[in-house]
Amino acid sequence: MTTTPLISLTWTDHVTGHQGHLVVDRLVRGVSSGGLRMRPGCTLEEVAGLARGMTMKEALHYNPQGRYIPLGGAKGGIDCDPRDPAAYGILVRYLRAVRPYIEQLWTTGEDLGLTQDLVDKAAEEAGLVSSIQAVYPLLDDEAAARERLADAFAVEVDGIGLDELVGGCGVAESVLAALDRAGVAYEGTRVSVQGLGTMGGATARFLSRAGLRIVAVADVNGTIANPEGLDVEALLAARDGYGAVDRSVLREADLELPGDAWLSADADVLVPAAVSYAVDEVNQAQISARWIVEAANMPVLAGAEELLVARGVTVLPDVVVNSGTNAWWWWTLFGDIGADADEAFAYTRRSMRALIDQMLARAEADGTTPRAAAHAIVADRLPVIADRFGWYR
Repeated sequence: MTTTPLISLTWTDHVTGHQGHLVVDRLVRGVSSGGLRMRPGCTLEEVAGLARGMTMKEALHYNPQGRYIPLGGAKGGIDCDPRDPAAYGILVRYLRAVRPYIEQLWTTGEDLGLTQDLVDKAAEEAGLVSSIQAVYPLLDDEAAARERLADAFAVEVDGIGLDELVGGCGVAESVLAALDRAGVAYEGTRVSVQGLGTMGGATARFLSRAGLRIVAVADVNGTIANPEGLDVEALLAARDGYGAVDRSVLREADLELPGDAWLSADADVLVPAAVSYAVDEVNQAQISARWIVEAANMPVLAGAEELLVARGVTVLPDVVVNSGTNAWWWWTLFGDIGADADEAFAYTRRSMRALIDQMLARAEADGTTPRAAAHAIVADRLPVIADRFGWYR
């Protein structure tokens, strides 16, 4: 799905010279949805691709019987290292610059490099009511909806916020659905995860608890591996705010390997859950896994995917796999679910499994890839959404 976006802009910070971008791919009911990321090297092209992906994610979760009505797709990005001492000031100034868009048509939140707490703090300093205030006019009862979402963000499970866990729950369910369809047992299935932040950490936790063996995880300092399986809970407890693991908790049999060793790990499933463009035409040759499950946004380059598919690797695309977090926000805000972890996980699992099954069945029927099947499903749904609610593109 390639379209010319409705809005595409680049902002330059007058203090530091850092640039930020905003792309609104399209609007549904006058509103769009998509997070704000901060990473060094973030480009307008990257943000545009992410915005297109958000349009797809929204359409994929359209349920005519649900209260949540899909929005359009958008994305924001700032070219800065989030650990830079100047990063917070840049974030505030960026939000001030794009404030009219957030007030009227762009709902946003945390993404790579930014937590929701930080986005909320900066949004308040920038004079915004909320980072999602553009959606408030679409709610039946704004006060009740906002209270419900705030209550959901306050829920913790084993010391980790529900908002951090629900996306990983969706990724894990995507893996389990693929294994079930292939008739592969969970017990003993080996998994390598790139990134142990919000998405990667939660994915590793859910898969480990389902009986899969996490044999490698990569963070900014390298890869930690153990062919017999890592102690996921110990690693999660030893993370800093950026997902980096304190190596002092490693066991004697755990190995410290180079950063790209997660790619060549002896694993059945690879879960890139960190950065975009992680798998390219060159390093894909290191991969021996049967499945790649895209927890990050755009981690596998198109050329690399062609080569992987040619040698029998199945790539489950990000627009489906990591769509659970975005959908959970709206399921909660619009009232399809309440501020309850069990309800959130059950709804997420059911919705993600249905999507994965539909996508893989479509790919099999059409003789194509899961990504092409996802695009075909979106192409079927967008006209229905447009006829019912209207859009601008």
